[in-house]
Amino acid sequence: MLQGSFVAIVTPMHADGSLDIPSLHQLIDFHINAGTDGIVIVGTTGESPTVDYDEHRALIKTTVDYVAGRISVIAGTGANSTREAIELTQAAKELGADACLLVAPYYNKPTQEGLYQHYRTIAEAVDIPQILYNVPGRTGVDLSNDTTLRLAEIANIVGIKDATGSIERGSDLIIRAPKDFAIYSGDDASGMALMLMGGKGVISVTANVAPKQMHEMCVAAMSGKVAEACAINAKLFPLHQKLFVEANPIPVKWVLNQMGLIEAGIRLPLVPLSASNYQVLLNAMKSANISTN
Repeated sequence: MLQGSFVAIVTPMHADGSLDIPSLHQLIDFHINAGTDGIVIVGTTGESPTVDYDEHRALIKTTVDYVAGRISVIAGTGANSTREAIELTQAAKELGADACLLVAPYYNKPTQEGLYQHYRTIAEAVDIPQILYNVPGRTGVDLSNDTTLRLAEIANIVGIKDATGSIERGSDLIIRAPKDFAIYSGDDASGMALMLMGGKGVISVTANVAPKQMHEMCVAAMSGKVAEACAINAKLFPLHQKLFVEANPIPVKWVLNQMGLIEAGIRLPLVPLSASNYQVLLNAMKSANISTN
């Protein structure tokens, strides 16, 4: 079972929006050296809505090849078209990803039965470990716990990234899910609490900029070291909150640029961080002992 701190890694871009592969390599080294347990490539934080199919494949391949087995690689392969999600998931398998993360279909708002059939069809079509991803605040659809538990019965659906931020819902899943079905937090602010109740880790935005601290917090929380986990989380909490002061990944890309790790490129319709939020993020960085370049 995959567990620990998984970074929902940004996609570095040049000022013109083109992919910056050398900076992606630099970020991967940064994470491996800091103890990050796995990389989630081309997820929401990786601007998956605005990379085309060839870029999507290239980012997965580059990450798998450069990681070279040192840590786990999970490929974001979700789509609101089941056929497209199958195609992306098959590509990720062929390129050597360890698992896939599939966001609930967005915009077209399927029913719970539609969600079940969507995920079941992908799982049956591609034999690779698959992690569900429920983020209703972005997709406009909510994968219910009951539907999740139906899907957990399918052998290669191995977990869920729960980004609802609801401890009640996460706790319900942990109690009722099969023991080999992992519950990961997709909400940094409530991630520690979910792990203390039995969650298997986080798929994290904060880990982009504080990978060592997030790894250490996950280890402490999953080991039941409550005081240690709380102490680390307290320093990170302003980041958990303020990295969402504007739409993700606008703030986290700004912080990484301030750290000297990436250029400032981001793709429309997202735009660079508003100047009015610079100090907000600088204060959050200071709390976590993160320095500017």
